[in-house]
Amino acid sequence: MGREERRRAQRQERRGAKRAAVGPPPTARTGPDLGIAEAVLGRLADDGAQPRISRVELTAGTRSAAGTAARTTRAAVPPAVTSASALTVSAAGCDIVRDVDPQALGATYTFDARSTGEPYSVSVVFEGRREDVAGEPGERDRFSVVETVARVVPGSGRISLTARVENVNAGRWAVSAAPVAEADGAPVDSRPLPARALATGTTVFAPLARVRGPGVRIGAWPALVATGAGVALLVQGLLAARLSLPVASIFLLSVVACLVGLVGAKVYYLLEHPEHRGRGLLASSGGMCLQGFVLAAVAAVVVQALLEVIPVGELLDITVPGLLFGAAVGRIGCFLGGCCVGRPTASRWGLWSSDRRLGVRRIPTQLVESALALTLGLIALAVVLTVGRSGGGTVFVGAIAAYTTGRQLLLPLRNLPRNTTHGRTVILLACAVVLIGAVVVGLS
Repeated sequence: MGREERRRAQRQERRGAKRAAVGPPPTARTGPDLGIAEAVLGRLADDGAQPRISRVELTAGTRSAAGTAARTTRAAVPPAVTSASALTVSAAGCDIVRDVDPQALGATYTFDARSTGEPYSVSVVFEGRREDVAGEPGERDRFSVVETVARVVPGSGRISLTARVENVNAGRWAVSAAPVAEADGAPVDSRPLPARALATGTTVFAPLARVRGPGVRIGAWPALVATGAGVALLVQGLLAARLSLPVASIFLLSVVACLVGLVGAKVYYLLEHPEHRGRGLLASSGGMCLQGFVLAAVAAVVVQALLEVIPVGELLDITVPGLLFGAAVGRIGCFLGGCCVGRPTASRWGLWSSDRRLGVRRIPTQLVESALALTLGLIALAVVLTVGRSGGGTVFVGAIAAYTTGRQLLLPLRNLPRNTTHGRTVILLACAVVLIGAVVVGLS
């Protein structure tokens, strides 16, 4: 035997010894040992009842609820399952509303994105059955829901997908979650999907279930927005006192302007999101838009300043530093509360955050905008302290134009569909013209 043949034989012996030592791959653990959950969920198919199917869309590219759910449940091709996963189900958490109707169930399925490859989609089937049923189970004692993540970015790490099911009977539920590969004529991806997971939990008050989610801090948004409003009023009051303007009158009209601004923020949001108009202005789970707040609040300030015979330009100049500081604080509340989120990313600069449905590593657009508002607020404050009452409103106009420019530059990083083709370009050009004009007028 030659030298090369001996080396080849030795390498083969080492490979065989290594495979024998490693043994077969361990079975992924899909959750706690819930024998009762397995038994209950296993009877879903035996009941012969048609489950209720629903679907929440992530992007405009997702398919309709009924069609996708039917194809998924009837024609799913389960590939090899090796990736780890976990499932958590909502708990009551608040005894005051434990049994208050309407009730809902929230379930969060967590898995890891693939490390390499092209962006892909994942559909997860959530199925559940109420455990504490007395007698024959009814339609509201079981559910089957399909949730789809239309675009998973490889390398983005841990992903949490939350499904919320309303109009179910209160009680304790056994829930399962399992990713599926659809066989609707498209090629089926043969790479492993995350594992099926099981959990049990109880229903909760439906409005509470709508705002709960992984990474979401309930109450952070209203608390930080209120803090931002307080900071804005404080800075405005200090500047008014420094420039010998009527502090008490300005404080009262600013409080009224804040209340008007809240209504404007809600109305602006409903105009941009017509699908939420049925909830009304006082819906706790609805949203608000900063643009609407600024437009309504500034209009209220101008009207009241004219009525109070307060110089409008000077009032706006002392208002804008506090307004930007308040926006800086409020945007942190957006990050913690799960709104105004950025696009999913695999970048090391991304931060894990949630939009209350999908938790994933994202571009932290809220924090970037917060830093922008803080920087512009400091610049505006320095200018107001330098020019005093001679600004005549140019500080306000320039600061708002600069802030709007920054927001428009951040919009492509937000997880929002593009509604217009040239609107962003037009706004950027208009803001540039206004900003240059404010600088020229201020220096003249």
